[in-house]
Amino acid sequence: MLLAAMPALPQTANSGAQTFDSVSKRAAEARDADHLDDAVALYKKALALRPKWAEGWWSLGTIEYDRNNYVAAAHAFRQLLPLAPKDGTAHVMLGLCEFELGQDTAALKHLQEGKELGVSTNPQLRQVTLYHEGLLLLRAGQFKAAQASLMETCAHQMQGEDVLHSLGLAFLRTLPKDAPPASTPGDQIVSKVGRAACFTGGKRYDDARREYQSIVEEYPSYPNVHYAYGRFLVDVNDANTGIEQFKLELQNQPNDVNSRLEIAAALYKMDSAAAIPYAEEATKLNAHLPFANYLLGLLYVDVADFSRAVPQLEIAEKAFPRDARLQLALASAYSRVGRKQDAARARATYERLSKEPVAAGQASY
Repeated sequence: MLLAAMPALPQTANSGAQTFDSVSKRAAEARDADHLDDAVALYKKALALRPKWAEGWWSLGTIEYDRNNYVAAAHAFRQLLPLAPKDGTAHVMLGLCEFELGQDTAALKHLQEGKELGVSTNPQLRQVTLYHEGLLLLRAGQFKAAQASLMETCAHQMQGEDVLHSLGLAFLRTLPKDAPPASTPGDQIVSKVGRAACFTGGKRYDDARREYQSIVEEYPSYPNVHYAYGRFLVDVNDANTGIEQFKLELQNQPNDVNSRLEIAAALYKMDSAAAIPYAEEATKLNAHLPFANYLLGLLYVDVADFSRAVPQLEIAEKAFPRDARLQLALASAYSRVGRKQDAARARATYERLSKEPVAAGQASY
């Protein structure tokens, strides 16, 4: 893997520069000859002479990463970031080191920053980035975001068993720590759901539908299999059949909040009045799920019940302050209940947020 071109630093014609040139050249030669112990020692010596040598930190970091020396690699990449703050690949490499060190929050931050800045054109690195981002989101219980990252690896033909298993957990909304033991029926269901989801990521929709149908027929009572199938159906614009699957999930799990939210979301704009009871039940079952307030607020706006929309949207705004659609709904609701200044503020916020990337602050659960 190669880092994007580093900014050249001016060199002075003195003995210090000549020493640096000599040591850095020997370091590169040792690296290319696979004499890695010598290369590490020489890079450290060169960096002591020129601490702002970006290419040196990159080379040292990649050598240590490839040797599984993640603490040393992370140190090198942390020195590199201030010298190449716009290099997405450098952020990703630091995130991968932090992943190996169990520093999940920092790892996810750096992987996502790297993706936003742009990662090396190396396709393998991009797939590794998506996979590790998906795992971190899964561990954090951000199931929908994890689904998106892991499904993108399938679109790039990265379909190993680890990917399928993680994707299955994401669609079954199961944390890795709660995964079924290996080689049990539950473990097999997880992999089957992952395979179906991966078919979807690869746009093999007929294969995905057949796989999901097989799963729900064979394991109709397993938690969240109907939910996972319903998600697929909604995503391929078969909302009515998807709603039927969510209702089957509710028969298995009467207190399931997620299926209620999916039904309400699927009915939004199509039959918002029918969707409202499902969203209201979701907020009663889980009073600490801002997305339920968000969706319920949108539904109230859609049926012109603005006085009930406002408090729901205000609760949601605290969790999703950068969601443009929420601000637009708030502007409409405030205006209709006579809160003109609040309406103007919300509309101005909407105008600002609508110019940002769509996913930047989009509400999810």
